[in-house]
Amino acid sequence: MRERQLYVPRGAAADGPYALHIDPVHAGWAHSALRVLDLGPGEAHELATHDTEWIVLPLTGGCTVQVDGGERFELAGRASVFSDVSDFAYVPRDAHAQIASGAGGRFALAGARCERRLPARYGPAPEVPVEARGSGTCAREVRNFAAADTFDCDRLIAVEVLTPGGNWSSYPPHKHDEHLPGEEAELEEIYYFEIEGGGLGYQRVSPSRPGGADVLAEVRTGDAVLVPDGWHGPSIAQPGHTMYYLNVMAGPGEEREWRIRFHPDHRTEGYR
Repeated sequence: MRERQLYVPRGAAADGPYALHIDPVHAGWAHSALRVLDLGPGEAHELATHDTEWIVLPLTGGCTVQVDGGERFELAGRASVFSDVSDFAYVPRDAHAQIASGAGGRFALAGARCERRLPARYGPAPEVPVEARGSGTCAREVRNFAAADTFDCDRLIAVEVLTPGGNWSSYPPHKHDEHLPGEEAELEEIYYFEIEGGGLGYQRVSPSRPGGADVLAEVRTGDAVLVPDGWHGPSIAQPGHTMYYLNVMAGPGEEREWRIRFHPDHRTEGYR
């Protein structure tokens, strides 16, 4: 097993066709996974899902996703993560998929080990709920394409967040590392970052228990941060540079739900 590294700079977890390859073995946990696939014009990639459900989400460009040699989904994609919401495809466990792109592009594969085999499906961009969260310098846009209450998966939860330059998001600091029915769900989480215009941002994870996760990282496009436990936030965007991150979460709970607790030392009014 590779040693767990909570801050993953661009290229540190590259593997074959993947610019980023984070699986449960690398992360030292049980469920959440993320791959970032770069395809050149006319290239295709074969994906065997095994015990993991996946969502193919275009970051840049469009692609075709064909599942088990039959069902075929045409993803229009987008120019960049800063330009628009994207459509996406859900690929179940125990399946084989081909991802092909005529013009080329970059594609996130958000995954979670799971038990149920759900049907392959297409997620249209117009049906993605877009939420304005927070206010003032904590305002940000949340794209809930695979939130727990918007798109059916077995264990996978995934959302996108856009934070305007100079703003804070993932604030107040919050956590989801304990199973407390009705109050908190245990979820492993991956942050994947892109920063507009070559800028930078900062990500904080502070311990919620002795010896827990402790990260203060300067992040740039292609970087990732793993959150096995701990209070996470703020995510801070450099002035003049919008910060994008993709959150991928999954956990052991019987119910697929996103329940969090806010840090008691930070007030929540106007920020959540």
